[in-house]
Amino acid sequence: MADLAASFPALLFALAVPRPRCDPARAIASVIDGAALSQIAALADLPLWLRKLPPEAFVRPIPRLPDGELLRRQIANHLPRSPKLAPTWLQLVADAAEIAHEPLAAWIAREYVRDPRQVPPARLRRIALWAWFSAEPATAGHDLIERPWTPDMRIDAARSAAHDWQAAVTLHANLGRQPIPDMWLRAGRIAGYEFLPLDSLTAITEEARAMRNCLRTYGTNLAHNQTRVWSVRKDGERVATLQIARRYRDPLPNIVQLKGPGNIEASRELWWAARQWLHRHDLSQVVIKPRSWGTAPLNRESWVSLWRPYWLAKRRIPDWLPLAPSRAALEAL
Repeated sequence: MADLAASFPALLFALAVPRPRCDPARAIASVIDGAALSQIAALADLPLWLRKLPPEAFVRPIPRLPDGELLRRQIANHLPRSPKLAPTWLQLVADAAEIAHEPLAAWIAREYVRDPRQVPPARLRRIALWAWFSAEPATAGHDLIERPWTPDMRIDAARSAAHDWQAAVTLHANLGRQPIPDMWLRAGRIAGYEFLPLDSLTAITEEARAMRNCLRTYGTNLAHNQTRVWSVRKDGERVATLQIARRYRDPLPNIVQLKGPGNIEASRELWWAARQWLHRHDLSQVVIKPRSWGTAPLNRESWVSLWRPYWLAKRRIPDWLPLAPSRAALEAL
């Protein structure tokens, strides 16, 4: 047993500090009997590639780790150089494999070693879910992905793409498949500009993509009746995105944002047309009833359709991705 301290520190640690509900007795007996390290590691459910990690890497019971043939060849190139980084590196590899798959585990090992400051452990679930759905084309979660995960991505690109995907997921969970029933105002045309409602998931997604803006992040505001968004077009071309909401203590609807493609400033002419369109309505009859923040329920049908393929594939419903729609779970990703 003492020889393991030099030959396989991870195995010695696993036998001394086993996982919950894991009895190391057979593995310990095999050590004493002089069995091969590969046989003992198999009994302890421990991959042999852990032999290269120093004792400082182990600060808690060693989680189940990926051990596929391809990963074994890759992981040797991405071991942490500093013992101080090893515990976090090890947990990231385990979590990436559990939440997503082995290719992501090898990728997160590489990216953490390359620049530990850029890999946020608190956001691994978001990245891992996005990566998992990137490889599942027959799912609603995949349909919401603009940029799928690939092993050659760097962590900054992955973080950005996963953030965009989470915004799309939040919009989908807030709005569901039904259009927004009350847009407060009516579609109309004035001075050659056409004002069209963005009242559905599809309409908002298409506008955000075409106008290169962050419209998909408005799902929570829309669900809480805090705002409405419109597309402004001229001769059939999208020229601006318009946001209507209450301003300060004013109970009437106001234009709070009017931006062109890529969030450039709209022209004075366009602002004047938007004002005229707004004031064609009898604003005294427009009653805006915003909901208290966090009280608007998420769409259950959309929530279940999003996550069901993942639950089935993993054969469990994790507490951080519950069956009941949860705003807290969405925000925590």
